[in-house]
Amino acid sequence: MVSTVVDNACRPNGTVNRRLIHFLDYQTPPISTTSVSSTDISIDATRNLWIRLYSPSNNQLLPVLIFFHGGGFSFLSPASLAFDMVCRNFATNLPAIGISVNYRLAPEHRYPSQCHDGFDALNFIDENWATVLPKNADPARCFFAGDSAGANLAHHEAVQACRTKLHTMKMIGLISIQPFLAEKREASRRCS
Repeated sequence: MVSTVVDNACRPNGTVNRRLIHFLDYQTPPISTTSVSSTDISIDATRNLWIRLYSPSNNQLLPVLIFFHGGGFSFLSPASLAFDMVCRNFATNLPAIGISVNYRLAPEHRYPSQCHDGFDALNFIDENWATVLPKNADPARCFFAGDSAGANLAHHEAVQACRTKLHTMKMIGLISIQPFLAEKREASRRCS
């Protein structure tokens, strides 16, 4: 059923029927439970660039997992129920400080704007580490992760982070969940 709705939401002219997609995309607010609290942090409101921070109730020094959601660069967000649950589970069960990145969506914002948003989010986290993250976040143990198109973003952000040498964060791992990796030409075609 989900595949049918997604297929019908993509119009032949390259536009997306977001109203139809939002019918299936239940959005969750940031919440605090006994095991994990979450909060949304705005980076650039003009681009709808923001992160959702997941902090487990654990005082040990914890690694940081920066997650990029899937959705073919065109759908969903960190507030989507499925991705909120995934990041909450990562924070609880790993345990780790979780950060889920929201980025602009295609086709309104063509690829590689999603990559630019992802790297801007990484720079924001790197530059504001002490004020944004909890004191038990370990900057020497950062992992990038993503699902589907988000795995594509995580890969590109990892490469860019290694090239530019972030100030505070040290990326030590990449977790690709069902990665959607294709030539840029193919990714651009899919997003247009």
